[in-house]
Amino acid sequence: MSRPCVFCGIVRGEIPASVVLREEGVCAFLDSRPVFKGHVLVVPTTHYDDFHALPAAEMGPFWTAVQRVSRAVEAGLEADGTFVCLNNKISQSVPHLHTHVVPRRKGDGLRGFLWPRTKYDSDAERESYAARIAAALR
Repeated sequence: MSRPCVFCGIVRGEIPASVVLREEGVCAFLDSRPVFKGHVLVVPTTHYDDFHALPAAEMGPFWTAVQRVSRAVEAGLEADGTFVCLNNKISQSVPHLHTHVVPRRKGDGLRGFLWPRTKYDSDAERESYAARIAAALR
């Protein structure tokens, strides 16, 4: 039997969390291990394991809520901006779709947080990657 989903427990109010937004379809709460204080997680109230599982009809409302939370983090914390990201499957510590909204300030030291960068060996290699992705979109 799999473990109960922590985020579903937060959504239902069974697990304590510092909730900043709770409305139909979405819940947002402070990350318990923030990158910076005020780091918020935005989750759909329905359990979806990952980004690919979120129905198209829920994309707009979900991302609108993420945008609203991002604006509120900036305004409420007087942040210079936000870092908004979503891990999909890999590095997704809780298998419930969630988007991170992290307050940013100029000079906050957040460098290399994402991943190491690489280069394509050639223009042809770059174009072959583009072609494979474009073909999968058809």
